[in-house]
Amino acid sequence: MPLRPDVLLRLEALVALLLTLFLYGTQYPHQWLFFLAVFLLPDLSLLLYAGAPLRLASFVYNLAHSLVFPLALGLSGLLAARPLATQLALVWAAHIFFDRALGFGLKFPQAFKPTHIQSAASFPG
Repeated sequence: MPLRPDVLLRLEALVALLLTLFLYGTQYPHQWLFFLAVFLLPDLSLLLYAGAPLRLASFVYNLAHSLVFPLALGLSGLLAARPLATQLALVWAAHIFFDRALGFGLKFPQAFKPTHIQSAASFPG
């Protein structure tokens, strides 16, 4: 019996989260309070759903929950020898992987739900 795509995406995210936590722990072993302090910062983008148009809210949320920016930040931190940038990138990526492992994905501009992961679960079978 094959796994549904949404289940595979969530498993993939869980493995990536564990890898990210391992990397963070090896590079910044005594800075878990920093990790906890900034872990939920990308979710500040959810505040736009309280009053902004859905198109704007989903755009900002998706920017904050896309791997493009933490990967670019992490790479630039490595190349420029800026450990804070790399540290922030690992926390940001961990947040994204955590969300995706729970089934939260990128938002569509038409509505708060479904997300790109949850919509995969809506197909029959």
